[in-house]
Amino acid sequence: MSRLRRARELPSALRGALAFLTRLPVGGSEASWEAFRRAPESIPLVGYAVGALAAVPLVLPIPAPSAAALYLAVLALLTGVTHADGLADLGDAAAVHGAADAARRREVLKDSQIGVGGALAVALAIATLGLGALALAGMAHRAAFVLAVAAEVGAKAGIALLVCTREAAHEGLGSALTDQSTPADLVPVAVAVLPVVALAPVAGVRVGVALAPLLAAVAAAWLLGRWATGALGGINGDVLGAANELGRVAAVHAGVIAWTLW
Repeated sequence: MSRLRRARELPSALRGALAFLTRLPVGGSEASWEAFRRAPESIPLVGYAVGALAAVPLVLPIPAPSAAALYLAVLALLTGVTHADGLADLGDAAAVHGAADAARRREVLKDSQIGVGGALAVALAIATLGLGALALAGMAHRAAFVLAVAAEVGAKAGIALLVCTREAAHEGLGSALTDQSTPADLVPVAVAVLPVVALAPVAGVRVGVALAPLLAAVAAAWLLGRWATGALGGINGDVLGAANELGRVAAVHAGVIAWTLW
């Protein structure tokens, strides 16, 4: 795709990404979905919107526990349960004992019932994210806002990394995205991430501190992608959803640690 055409399609791609990744009423269409599939850089761009809205409770003059609880609630309202459902399915697949092959784990992924592995994965993700949010709420408001946005952009960049570099385990949602992207598409993805780093000093946050959540989220997605390739034969929609949830948790805590130490 030419750069000019890509630039022209970006607004439509962003609408498709918002419709796919959030519950915001943006009016997605078949055309915006197709544009989204061709533009993985639209995925981290969604992180700016979700992160900024979710960060609002963290800058309100309310007690830190209340701010952290509202942060979690806003995330749930904005993104729904799709990503968490993917994490639950992946937790069940990871909990399969013995020398299970990829086909057996994929069967577990398709089971609509949540097992102990899935319940534990979701519970741990919510608990650890809540603790990270509590720490964010205790920071200077501008720093909390920047790190919350960086965490969401990083989580979405992790999804884009998997879409651009991994093969799908089977035909479905995963292949619908991976078939349209190549490692070369990571260049515009990286460009889409840069604004949150560039704007950090304006809010009094060091560039290195803003980079920490981005790198942590991408690293979490990369590790998950490696595991999925071996355990499942590739990635799918559940892996992408889990990458979002685990990437956010890793990013929030990396941001908190970086802010505290530096």
